[in-house]
Amino acid sequence: MTTQALPDLGVEIRLAARPQGWPTQENFEIAEAPVAAPGDGEILVRNKVMSVDPAMRGRMNDVRSYVAPFQLGKPLDGGAVGEIIASNSPKFQVGQHVLHALGWREYATLSADHATAVDPDAAPLNAYLGVLGMPGMTAYAGLFDVARFQEGDTVFVSGAAGAVGSLAGQLAKLSGAAKVIGSAGSAEKVRHVTEDLGFDAAFNYKDAPVAEQLAQAAPDGLEVYFDNVGGDHLEAAMDNLNDFGRVAACGAISQYNNAKPEPGPRNMFQIVKKRLHIQGFIVIDHANLKDQFVDHVAPLVRDGRIHYTETVVEGLRNAPEAFLGLLRGENTGKMLVTV
Repeated sequence: MTTQALPDLGVEIRLAARPQGWPTQENFEIAEAPVAAPGDGEILVRNKVMSVDPAMRGRMNDVRSYVAPFQLGKPLDGGAVGEIIASNSPKFQVGQHVLHALGWREYATLSADHATAVDPDAAPLNAYLGVLGMPGMTAYAGLFDVARFQEGDTVFVSGAAGAVGSLAGQLAKLSGAAKVIGSAGSAEKVRHVTEDLGFDAAFNYKDAPVAEQLAQAAPDGLEVYFDNVGGDHLEAAMDNLNDFGRVAACGAISQYNNAKPEPGPRNMFQIVKKRLHIQGFIVIDHANLKDQFVDHVAPLVRDGRIHYTETVVEGLRNAPEAFLGLLRGENTGKMLVTV
């Protein structure tokens, strides 16, 4: 085994209680835990940066889903990048950087099979959690595989200033969309979406009903809706989609913190009348596209044709507040926490 001097204790963020409605700081516990030396085939990683993602809210509930819920009294997890400080595997050496799924802690001991090497000289470490990571892959799969984007489509993206929506809209524009429209939650985010990201139009969903603003922005209708928000955005999109329109249902952040479910869209017959195709998707189901995604997007990032933004919170102990801020929409682009 190759190793640096190993620490005795490391900070981790645990789930203290399951939230009812909006999470609070009381749902988290900051604790110190012994650092485990890597066993056979394992590595020990000193995390440098971690991701907080909207989907983590669902895992705080004790319900069956596509991924196991967080466990009370145990550390949360999620994407992270760090440096190997001890290796008991021939796959990795001390000093290498890896991407893995044990964030929310200072040190992570894990199987080498569950880590992916990343090159800090090829791209900033943060990028492997954002534009070149899971959010980027989500945007790519949702737009091209699920929504079956075609050149000349008019595309609406909700949550357009977020990590996924910002890339989905840019990829549509760079791939020949007739028009790309975004929604966001502030005047500054609307400016960012149009001026920095290059969307053709954007609106603040807090200014007026989404249906009204979307109809004004897309007088000739839509072919594609990339849904990160759900609720009134989905209902408005269904009214404005043209016949045979396609919806890639990625998330419904407007409803994640509801204590009681909201009624669904009131215009469901639009699905029948317009022969709409609405498909939910999870990025892990599209792993076969990983190489294609990297080949397509990495050169665009390197050449500056893709613009990406990060909101970075310093310090692992501030991860709960970063997560709460994400749910409140305080981030522009990818929300990250340095460890």
